[in-house]
Amino acid sequence: MGLGGLSRRTLVAGALAAPFVAAGCSQSGSGTGTAASPAAEATGPVSIRFMWWGNDARLKTTNTVIENFQKKYPNITVKAEPGDFNSQWDKLSTMIAGNNAPDVIQMDEKYILEYGSRGALLDLKTAGVDTSKFAKGTLEVGESKGKLYGLNSGINAPIIVANPKVFAAAGVAIPDDSTWTWDTYRKLVKDITAAGKGAYFGSTNFSGVDNMLKLWIRQQGKEQFSETGIAYGPEEVQSFWQFFYDMQQEGSVPSAAQTVEDAGKSLEQTLMGTGKSALAPVWSNQITAFDKATGQDLKLLRPPSKTGKASDAQLWYKASMYWSASSKTKATDAVKKLINYLANDVEAGKLLGTERGFPANTDIRAALAGSLSASDKKVVDYLEKIQPELGKTAPVPPPGGGQSPTIQTRVVEGVLFGRVTPAAAAKQFVDEVKAAIK
Repeated sequence: MGLGGLSRRTLVAGALAAPFVAAGCSQSGSGTGTAASPAAEATGPVSIRFMWWGNDARLKTTNTVIENFQKKYPNITVKAEPGDFNSQWDKLSTMIAGNNAPDVIQMDEKYILEYGSRGALLDLKTAGVDTSKFAKGTLEVGESKGKLYGLNSGINAPIIVANPKVFAAAGVAIPDDSTWTWDTYRKLVKDITAAGKGAYFGSTNFSGVDNMLKLWIRQQGKEQFSETGIAYGPEEVQSFWQFFYDMQQEGSVPSAAQTVEDAGKSLEQTLMGTGKSALAPVWSNQITAFDKATGQDLKLLRPPSKTGKASDAQLWYKASMYWSASSKTKATDAVKKLINYLANDVEAGKLLGTERGFPANTDIRAALAGSLSASDKKVVDYLEKIQPELGKTAPVPPPGGGQSPTIQTRVVEGVLFGRVTPAAAAKQFVDEVKAAIK
C-alpha cells in the first residue's frame, strides 16, 4: 500500500508502534460484531479494559495518554493490561473463549481477520468511531466484508538496521543498500564476524523472523498468503532456511543457542540492542527504541535483493497495528471514546509520536511535522525513499494464518540445532501452516 503521493510534511507523523493499556468491563453479548446502543449503557462511572503489548518506553507513554484520557472523561476508568507480543495472543484466545475479552485490544495484522471473522471484534463503523480524518487507503487494511474490525494505528515497513560503531570497529564500510544482494550480505557478515573475534557478529540469524521470510518469498515472485490460504511452497522456505543455516555453519551468525536466546529477549537486551551485532532486521517503528538502546545513530538500509536492484527488494507498507474492540463489550460508548482519543486526538498523537508508524489521521501528521526527533526523521526519509520501489500490497493473512510466525519459530529450531534438514523442516512448516488456516 503506497502513500498515494503524500508530501513529506504530511508523512512526517508517527510510528505508533506501541501497545496501549486498557479498560475492564464485564463482557456479554451475541458476538455479532454490532454495537450496543449507548442509551442502554450506564450513565454513571464505567470501567473498561485495554490490552496491548510493548516495551518500557511505550508503557510510560501509554500510561500518560490514558491518564489524560481519564481527565477528559472522569467517568471512565481504563484498566491497563500491558504485556509482550508473543504472550498476548494465547491470553486473548483464552479470554475470548471464557467470555472475558478486554474491551479495547491492540490488534495485529496476522490476527485481525481470524478474530473478526469469528465475530469476536466489534464493527467500528456501527459503533460510530470517527474516521473522517483518516488518510485515503488507511481504512481498508482493517476492513473485511463491509465491516471495520480495526483502525490502522500507523504505517510500518521492514528495515535492515546497521550499527555504524560495529562497522567501524570491524574496519568495514556500510554497504550501498540500493545495490547489495544476498550474496553481498553473506560475505559482509562473514568479514565483520571474523574481525570481531567473538566480540560481535556481522548479523543476527533471522531465519525465524516472519516478515523476513515474507520478504524472501516475495522476492521469489510469490506471496505469503492469498485470501484463502498460503501462496508459496516448501522450496521458498527451504532456500531461506538453508541460507542462514549455511552462515551459522560458517560461524558468521550466532549459534543456535544464542539465536534462540536472543529471540526471547526484550529489544534493549538483544544482540542489536546491546551493540553486539552490525546488522539486524527491524520494523521502522522500532528505530527510536534501538537508537536509544545502542546510543548510536543507526543507519536504515533496504533489505538485500536477489538482483541488486532496489525495486526488486519487494518491500511493502503494512499496518503497524490496529485499535480494535470486543464485540461483547457492555461499554460501547466508552470504548468508542477511547479509540477515538487514541486515533484522532491531536494532543494524544503528539505524546504517542512516531513509535507506532505514520499515523492515519492527517491532523496528527501535520501536528507532528515540526517536532520530529532525529530518529523519526530517519524513518520519514526511509519510507519516502522506498515508496516508488514498493512491490504489490501484501495480502492480510486469512483466518488461522496468524499462527504462521509461531509455527516458524518452533519448526526452525530443528534446523538451527541440526535435528532436521532445511528441506524436511520446510515441508513440515508448510503442512502445519496449511492445517492452521481455517
